[in-house]
Amino acid sequence: MTAHPLGPTLETERLVLRPQQRSDFDGFAELLGDEEAARHIGGHLPRAAAWRKFLQMPGAWVVQGFAMFSVIEKASGQWIGQAGPWQPEGWPSTEVGWSFLRSAWGKGYAREAAIAAIDWSFETLGWTEVIHSIAPANTASQVLAARLGSVNRGPGRLPPPYEDSPVDIWGQSREEWLARRSSL
Repeated sequence: MTAHPLGPTLETERLVLRPQQRSDFDGFAELLGDEEAARHIGGHLPRAAAWRKFLQMPGAWVVQGFAMFSVIEKASGQWIGQAGPWQPEGWPSTEVGWSFLRSAWGKGYAREAAIAAIDWSFETLGWTEVIHSIAPANTASQVLAARLGSVNRGPGRLPPPYEDSPVDIWGQSREEWLARRSSL
């Protein structure tokens, strides 16, 4: 793990997870510009609105000391998504979430990044549980949450302006994570 001005840099076999940099914005704008990829993360946004949303994560690093990491593919050096701890005001609990460019889907990157982020959240932030707020129609994220050992705890409620977006809360305790961590 190396240092970054806002937070740590984590490395996995194929990925680098680090706080956002200005150079990540084009990938982020592409993600939010893709209606299918952005469907379950607040919806499609034009580039100017994506810029404002992009600034949330560096701000969260400064104010809270944690946020989702930018996920960089080691082989290409390209930004492919974001994953990590997330807990804005009014959120149901301590979440580790993920969102990736469509070109990165199906390659196991979200799982690899989520494992590193969950480990870091329990070890460094001292969290006692992690959740994943997942839309009932988002079957890919449900499959990933289950592969990570989380279980569907039932319907949840997000704070405004997302209060009308249906979500199920998937989650597990720190103890449950540690008990199965070696098998992941």
